[in-house]
Amino acid sequence: MSKQKQVIAILVPVYNEEAVIPLFFRRIAPVLDTLAAEYSPHLIFLNNASTDRTADVVNELRRNHPDIYLVSLAKNVGYQRSLEFGLRNCQGDLFVFIDVDLEDPPEMIPQFVEYHKQGYDIVYGERVDRIEVNSVKFMRKVFYRLMRALADEDIILDMAEFSLMTNEVRQAIIQDSSSYPFIRASIGRVGFRRKGIPYRRDKRVAGETHYNIWGMVLFAVGGILAASTWLLRVAVYSFPFWLAAMLALGAAAAGGSRPWAFTWLVVLGFAYCGAVLSFLSLYLARVYKNTLGRPNAFLDQRGSFLQGGAGRDSSRLPFVPTQFDDDDEATLQ
Repeated sequence: MSKQKQVIAILVPVYNEEAVIPLFFRRIAPVLDTLAAEYSPHLIFLNNASTDRTADVVNELRRNHPDIYLVSLAKNVGYQRSLEFGLRNCQGDLFVFIDVDLEDPPEMIPQFVEYHKQGYDIVYGERVDRIEVNSVKFMRKVFYRLMRALADEDIILDMAEFSLMTNEVRQAIIQDSSSYPFIRASIGRVGFRRKGIPYRRDKRVAGETHYNIWGMVLFAVGGILAASTWLLRVAVYSFPFWLAAMLALGAAAAGGSRPWAFTWLVVLGFAYCGAVLSFLSLYLARVYKNTLGRPNAFLDQRGSFLQGGAGRDSSRLPFVPTQFDDDDEATLQ
């Protein structure tokens, strides 16, 4: 009796990527063939409620490739939440994240697997360079080093979501119940044996990017709030200096000879209290959302195809939503 192959679940988040998916599959198909010699690769597209023909394009590929699956979300929940939803619900022995725009080369996945065979639990792409204007590259470098300095736990510098992890790592990561998941921070937090592979990130091959400066700012703020409590602690660290300044200004204002001192006393007092209340509000809002325990995403059951295509034994679903009971699995297409 032949030994059952280990399953590699390759998770590919997509949103309005009808022009990119055929190009992506053309590149990753030889990789899947290579992996199939030792593993059972499942290519799982995480469709973030696309409004174009993304789902149709994936289903066209499924007709001739039974190991392709489509997981459609009920609404667009963003990149990080879609990854977290896929990781929480997918079944497999190894898990790979890769973007569909080919900025990350699929040809590196066999390298990830080889390092896993050497005993590494997490193998990731280390972005040493990318095709981008120098000012944006500089801001990225500064952000990740700043976040690492502020983070409560380990942050892996220049790490991409482009990575491979074992099921043991996956089980550790999904213990989080955050309403604002940040996969990179979670990977750094759980530990395990890690290996980074340096590479140069390419430019998008087709379609339009869904990431702009405003999106980068929101991602940066969300990442800091997810990985660090420094904004809460800075109020305590700065309190002695603030108190000394307030006392000095108060003494100067009481003398009556320095009218500007009273103005600065008021400004400094309101600035400190306003900043403290703002930071408390941000973290309290996150604590409230996390306490509710609401799922971050919901499966669009009618728009998902979770069983193998023609000629595929679909007795083992690659994706079993935790929202449903076992009896519901039979209704999934």
